[in-house]
Amino acid sequence: MQLLRRTWHITDSTGYTHVVHGDGVVGEQPVLTPGARFEYSSGAPLATASGFMVGTYHMQRLPGGEPFDVAVPAFSLDSPHEDPRRH
Repeated sequence: MQLLRRTWHITDSTGYTHVVHGDGVVGEQPVLTPGARFEYSSGAPLATASGFMVGTYHMQRLPGGEPFDVAVPAFSLDSPHEDPRRH
């Protein structure tokens, strides 16, 4: 399968949500074979010290198969420069 695109809903601690769409992740559209892994690190635009994001990876079975979506559950975004007890 191949990761073609992603969609992220990024919400800061005030409740403002920014939606990001784009091709692949970190400039790549990785192809994953059975049992394979792909890891990456990335950043997110956030006007506050904390928030969360939830998203979708838009995939396609290879070769030339059906597209499908993979839901990414919500996860926390927390600045390493802020006291976590404040959140």
